[in-house]
Amino acid sequence: IITLSDLECDYINARWCCSKLNKWVVPEVIGHAVVTVLMLISLHWFIFLLNLPIATWNIYRYIMVPSGNMGVFDPTEIHNRGQLKSHMKEAMIKLGFHLLCFFMYLYSMILALIND
Repeated sequence: IITLSDLECDYINARWCCSKLNKWVVPEVIGHAVVTVLMLISLHWFIFLLNLPIATWNIYRYIMVPSGNMGVFDPTEIHNRGQLKSHMKEAMIKLGFHLLCFFMYLYSMILALIND
């Protein structure tokens, strides 16, 4: 969010911003897919179903990158067609989702410790 807002205010250039953001796309996809699979294996159905759409969206977004682009974030297209605003909105939604998941995981951990 900070990097995208810096780009929006012209504190950094688009190429540096996109290269900085693109290096975190693959770890995010892998991490979210691993968490989703672990929730399926451990039979936490509600958390699995909550994570599944976000994991699917991350994988879809990574697979559907056009062949000439630098990555999910492309410096030549980030200012075109309002992509910067959509990337910013997506980052805010993911932030809210991760905050919600953090507190759900914390609650689940405390509940598991109390029940044992």
